[in-house]
Amino acid sequence: MKNIYILLFSMVLIACGSSDKKVETTPEAEAHDEGLTITKAQFEGEKMAFGTLAEYSFNDIVKVNGMIDVPPHNKSSVTTFIGGYITKTPLLIGDRVKKGQLLVTLKNPEFVEIQQNYLEVAEQLNYLKSEFTRQKTLFDEKITSEKNYLKAESVYKSNLAHYNGLRKKLQMMNLNPNNVEQGRISTTINLYAPMNGHITKVNVSNGTYVSPSDVIMEIVDIDHIHLELSVFEKDIMKVKKDQKILFKIPEASDKTFEAEVHLVGTTIDEQTRRVKVHGHVDNDKENFIVGMFVDADIIIKSRKNIGLPKEAVIEIGDEAYVLVLEEQHGDEFHLEKVKLEIGFKTETSVEVLNSEELKDKQILVKGNSMLLNDSEGGHAH
Repeated sequence: MKNIYILLFSMVLIACGSSDKKVETTPEAEAHDEGLTITKAQFEGEKMAFGTLAEYSFNDIVKVNGMIDVPPHNKSSVTTFIGGYITKTPLLIGDRVKKGQLLVTLKNPEFVEIQQNYLEVAEQLNYLKSEFTRQKTLFDEKITSEKNYLKAESVYKSNLAHYNGLRKKLQMMNLNPNNVEQGRISTTINLYAPMNGHITKVNVSNGTYVSPSDVIMEIVDIDHIHLELSVFEKDIMKVKKDQKILFKIPEASDKTFEAEVHLVGTTIDEQTRRVKVHGHVDNDKENFIVGMFVDADIIIKSRKNIGLPKEAVIEIGDEAYVLVLEEQHGDEFHLEKVKLEIGFKTETSVEVLNSEELKDKQILVKGNSMLLNDSEGGHAH
């Protein structure tokens, strides 16, 4: 029985020895996993690059969206004061027009009737004015009664009001009243551009009848482009005038453009719970088109701190790492994987909170995607 206990005890000692031997090899395996070796040829072939910690700008932002627009006074809807049939439409969408340029021509027999009425009233006015002057003279000399004088005055002034009203109506129709008084009656009227700009809508064609309520075409002056942004109710208290805006037009360009907050709305849309924010665009030389959708960041607060390019960071699960040059032997680079503590992030950079640990270190800032795949698989170059 004693021999059995001795045998069992010996087996336990052997097992413990084997376990200790395994523990001793673990640190070597971990060191192998945490280190990578690459050759100079691989470094150049993958277009890798080393860099160091640097100072970057990190912004507190409010993300919003909206559209490219113009102020109301830079947009004009062309209508007519009196209905008619379109006889001439020389312009197309996209055409640039100058203020006073011919847009469309309309025709309507009613135009002739208005001019005839004006001409008749103008001729009658001359007689009534003479009669009024005669009656006034007679009344002043006490030759005629006050009744006759007041009647002549009433008829004359009533006719004068009718005359002035028709004259204004002709002017609104872009017809010259002096030409009408000389007997030159036109069967058409012209509509002219009220401002400089581009044609953005044409709602008619030759032969179309338009009434005073119809929009014939639309002109937009794009010399003063602005942003019309929508900000959620929870963020609006952070937005102030003159704050910087960075925006992109995702469907048209990868470039980032700049603007600034000019006006902050004072009412909330009951349906969307958003507030309108008006932004002035710094670069109005770009080929912006009214109605373009934009993604924008309103910068609430900006600060500088130590960081790295986003490309340098390796993300594994919820943790982040960088590869640091440990030593170089000939054509070989020995890299060490160092864990990062990350603060703010932007599209191009990350804030490094444990910067003292990486101070003056050579960090692989470009071309580490291939190394990441191999390191996760337990391989080294």
